[in-house]
Amino acid sequence: MRWIGVSNFDAAQLNRASKIALVTSLQPPYSILRRKIEEETLPYCESHGIGVIVYSPMFSGMLAGGMTRERAAALPADDHRKRNPEFREPKLSKNLELAEKLKEVGARHGRTAGEVAIAWTLRNPAVTGAIVGARSAKQAEQVFRAGHFRLGAEEIEQIEVVAGNIALAKAAS
Repeated sequence: MRWIGVSNFDAAQLNRASKIALVTSLQPPYSILRRKIEEETLPYCESHGIGVIVYSPMFSGMLAGGMTRERAAALPADDHRKRNPEFREPKLSKNLELAEKLKEVGARHGRTAGEVAIAWTLRNPAVTGAIVGARSAKQAEQVFRAGHFRLGAEEIEQIEVVAGNIALAKAAS
């Protein structure tokens, strides 16, 4: 038997595809900073038994804990993040504030901000896995540890407060 997986489909596209063949897996971007799939796509996948393997849970390094204003400003011209508004002001400051909150939550457990960002995506029952990049053996170890880390309800709420403030600020600009 063969299986069909798709990338970057929304709920309407998944529904259309289901009339042709059974889709068993979806690969969308998902992070604290990129949440659109929570509205319709994740509920659709959960109710239709479609596995969801998210990518970029650390938002291209923004939520990994090592991004700074200086590092963002020094990104090479050919780095896709250089053109991403999330890596430039006024959004950069708010996003770095969120990364600091992730560091704070992680420090309580001996975890990194990146581990918290990954664990945050995996807390959603519709998410079955995450694709995460690593540039070193140490980062790879942290990625693997994130799969076993569970955030408490209070910690999720603390993260949501900061993320909600970011969403409000972005909507106002």
